[in-house]
Amino acid sequence: MRVLVIGSGGREHALLLGLDRDPSVTELHAAPGNAGTASLATNHQVDGASADAVVALAREVAADLVVIGPEVPLVLGVADALRDAGFAVFGPSAQAAQIEGSKAFAKDVMAAAGVKTARAEIVDSPAELDAALDRFGPTWVVKDDGLAAGKGVVVTADRAAARAHAADCLENGHPVLLESFLDGPEVSLFCLVDGDTVVPLLPAQDHKRVGDDDQGPNTGGMGAYTPLPWLPDGMVDQIVDDVVRPVAAELAERGTPFSGLLYAGLAIGADGPAVVEFNCRFGDPETQAVLDLLTSPLGETLNAVATGTLDTLPPLQWFDGSAVVVVLAAENYPGTPRTGDTITGASGDGVLHAGTKLDADGHIVSSGGRVLSVVGRGKDLAEARAQAYDRLAGVKLPGSHYRTDIGLAAEEGRISL
Repeated sequence: MRVLVIGSGGREHALLLGLDRDPSVTELHAAPGNAGTASLATNHQVDGASADAVVALAREVAADLVVIGPEVPLVLGVADALRDAGFAVFGPSAQAAQIEGSKAFAKDVMAAAGVKTARAEIVDSPAELDAALDRFGPTWVVKDDGLAAGKGVVVTADRAAARAHAADCLENGHPVLLESFLDGPEVSLFCLVDGDTVVPLLPAQDHKRVGDDDQGPNTGGMGAYTPLPWLPDGMVDQIVDDVVRPVAAELAERGTPFSGLLYAGLAIGADGPAVVEFNCRFGDPETQAVLDLLTSPLGETLNAVATGTLDTLPPLQWFDGSAVVVVLAAENYPGTPRTGDTITGASGDGVLHAGTKLDADGHIVSSGGRVLSVVGRGKDLAEARAQAYDRLAGVKLPGSHYRTDIGLAAEEGRISL
């Protein structure tokens, strides 16, 4: 099976690593890929958001399966164009991808499906902003209604900061979503979805704030771990039954069945799980940890979704243990990152590339905000954390930073329901 993966981040590097372990996968291509994926796949300097360019590349490499990693190509309809051209695609249609592309659409779907989520209000005019803010708090959740690469959300007890973020979104022509704050630890649950068939992967927890102890601004994710030792038995099944299946059924009822990876971000409060957000693709950096534990053949798994045969797939198999991923970020991230610095130690085991490229001399240099994802695996969370941070110690990037506490609260038993 020849597989083309669209995207350039750590998520795509993880997907390619998993696909490389599948004996049925004979050839790998990435568009555009990064410095790390070049050792696994043939990188093609093609714009993954251009449907015409991606279809042309899929024809050129005779792809048997195309896996779309990022949300932007999905929302723009690249999966639709590929399907129209006769390719098997892992990734939803543009209409179904609106579950991430429009938070207002997602709220409407959840309301129709009877899925618990935060109270929300759309504001599309600066004149309405102050009155709307008065209806929320004391913790404000302000979201850009469109795609914002994980950085369009502000959660704050500072009304002025909430107002500033909302005003900035409105000034840029984006409506904003105000939400009530959902208390309780957060869970990321990835589910393979093929119409009304839902197969959950391992639950994970992301660390969104840039600094230790969840300090500082939100980012695209500074690390994650899986599974969750504090999550009660049966909770994954409850999330599937109460959240994911109803949403999948509602999308199918609307004539836009979901095919691909449906990511539910949830807060687990005293009254059970409530949805924080949906994504229409594998999340980053949780994917790097979750796929590190998967022993089932990834290519066959993704192809089953793409070809509508997920209901015949054998139960997924997993390593018995834990995985932790720690993100190494460039100086000034999540602001405008410093780029172009040479990275050393970036070719070791468990080091996945995201914001990297090769310079004219063939050296690996930084090219984005989240530069590397470093994964550790072990029999338990403590062992996985130790391996991740040991591997990270061998990587050098001037001015870089990372969190030292990924998974620590769970390891120390400080998370409970």
